[in-house]
Order: sequence, then structure tokens, then C-alpha cells
Amino acid sequence: MITHFLIFLTTLVAMEAVGTLAHKYIMHGPGWWLHRSHHEEHLGALEANDVFLLALAIIAVSLLLLGGTVVHSIGAGVAGYGLIYMFFHDGIVHRHWPVRPSPRHPYLQRLYHAHLMHHKVKGRHNSVSFGFLYAPPIATLEKKLATPVAAAEGCAGPAPQR
Repeated sequence: MITHFLIFLTTLVAMEAVGTLAHKYIMHGPGWWLHRSHHEEHLGALEANDVFLLALAIIAVSLLLLGGTVVHSIGAGVAGYGLIYMFFHDGIVHRHWPVRPSPRHPYLQRLYHAHLMHHKVKGRHNSVSFGFLYAPPIATLEKKLATPVAAAEGCAGPAPQR
């Protein structure tokens, strides 16, 4: 039981690395045609970017349905990451939920502000803070956004509140 819980936690933490790399090199790379919808204003509850969350859900459910106990623990970690993402990213950062909480804890505030800084860059290049559960210090992100390359790419105004 403890082993399976540790596998679950390890998977949950590892998903942050997977998510960060996927966000930086797939979503802001060849998958930009889907992810762009997340960086633009849109109407409605769904956006093309939700395909990535659907893919994560399919992987998690497949692992939960098809595997043994170790694979179930991995699937639960993947599913847990997806649920945390939906609650915090969609609920707190982008305020897609009917109740619109504001982050009060310093850790959540740092994640919130880092994600808003991610949205300051218009376009797919030279953005900052691709992670979800980890964000570099805000001062580090501000310095990165102030570089000539980022400024030339079009850092502008506050991030959209969708």
C-alpha cells in the first residue's frame, strides 16, 4: 500500500516535468495551432487547447482500466495531476468556475502571477514559466521578460482574464 502511494506521488511530481516539457516544446511548438486558443480571447467554455487535457485524461483512464496495481498507481498520479490542473489552472488562474477564488497562500500567489506573466508574451516564442506546480521566482521571470528578445516578441499589458 505504501509502495503504491509512493508510486502515485512520484508520478504526480514527474507529471510536472512532463507537463513543463510538453508545454514548452509541444504546445508552444508544433502543437501551437491547438494551444493558441489558450492565449487568445474566446467565447464559450471549451477551447481547442482542451484537446491536450482530453489526451491526458485518456492516458490516465487507460492506465487505470488496463493495468495492474503498479500501473493503476501511475494512472492515479496522472489523473491526480489532471484534476489539480483543472481546479487550480482553470478555476483559480483563469477563473472558469462559477465561484472565482483569489489565491491567498504565497505559493498559490506565485503560481498565479507566474502564469499571468506567461500570458504576457503574445505569440508562441520567448514566453516564461511553462510549469504548473512549480514557478520560478517572480523577479526571475520579470528579468527574463525584460530582455530585448522578449520585448521584441511583443510582451504587452496584463494577461487576459478568461
